[in-house]
Amino acid sequence: MAFSFWHSRGADAPISIPAIGLELFVRLPPSASDGALTVIETVNAPGFGPPRHRHREVEVFRVLEGRYLYEVDGRRFSAEVGDVVSVPGGAEHAFVNVTDRPARQLVMILPGLDAAAFFTELGTVMQAGVPERAVLNAFGARWGMEFLGPPLRPSDNQMG
Repeated sequence: MAFSFWHSRGADAPISIPAIGLELFVRLPPSASDGALTVIETVNAPGFGPPRHRHREVEVFRVLEGRYLYEVDGRRFSAEVGDVVSVPGGAEHAFVNVTDRPARQLVMILPGLDAAAFFTELGTVMQAGVPERAVLNAFGARWGMEFLGPPLRPSDNQMG
């Protein structure tokens, strides 16, 4: 795999999806790694996270700020600052910020995904709120993603 020089200055405007409390920055686009890797930074509002979903890409999350409740293939656990969570490709997963402040994660996606295009399109799909699952899955089909259920909620915080 060939990496090219890339310098993310961190001054980019975020991609914002208010319906799921998300602000996202692409820190390393797939073009910088010949498609092998994408790195994004997410800021999740209190009580928010994505709908349950699965996709072929592996995701590796590092919690930078806050605390999250994760669910990966039915297993629930908490992740705090410094924790790393790897989600295998094809695993059903979701997470939610369980603090009363914004929480941040650095996320590596392997192989790389055009995260700027994906999340910009997702923001358009969610412009009026989180749509019905059929609408999400029509969008997701173009990206190899399946939406499986609603987002986790902090009240779901039953550790198992």
